[in-house]
Amino acid sequence: MKCRQCKSEETKVLESRESKDGLTVRRRRECQHCSYRFTTFERSEELPVYVVKRDGSREPFDRQKLLRSMSVACQKRAVSAKELEGIADYVELTASQRDDREITSQAIGELVLDVLRHLDPVAYVRFASVYRAFSDPEDFVRELQRLAQNSRFNKFQGDLENSDVVQ
Repeated sequence: MKCRQCKSEETKVLESRESKDGLTVRRRRECQHCSYRFTTFERSEELPVYVVKRDGSREPFDRQKLLRSMSVACQKRAVSAKELEGIADYVELTASQRDDREITSQAIGELVLDVLRHLDPVAYVRFASVYRAFSDPEDFVRELQRLAQNSRFNKFQGDLENSDVVQ
């Protein structure tokens, strides 16, 4: 680290402290040449994650866009904002851990669907209908048949069949 006063590269660290969030380190330094003291703040540089769209174009990962699309699918469902934030954290972490720091929009959709499948079957079908671009009722039927493999959905379906509503 160069001294800001005399530009010498001979400095020593007197004190280091990590910030509360753990993302920044504050260092108190002293120049060995002119004895000037100064403070530096160090933060690791986060490289952006890019989403590779279906048409091959790339755009920076947009957490808010992901949250909006999940919110629409989970509207009037028992899925909390905290749970949606958790899903977004999971997707963002998965993408950022990739060596190339790129993730396809298809992979993002599959990650979200995998979580929603277990969290709320209705939200899952809603999200799948947009993500997989359902064009007719048969698409919904096929997706419901896939979902029927899930034991939580089977329990829900069994409860429905045994209720007074269906009889």
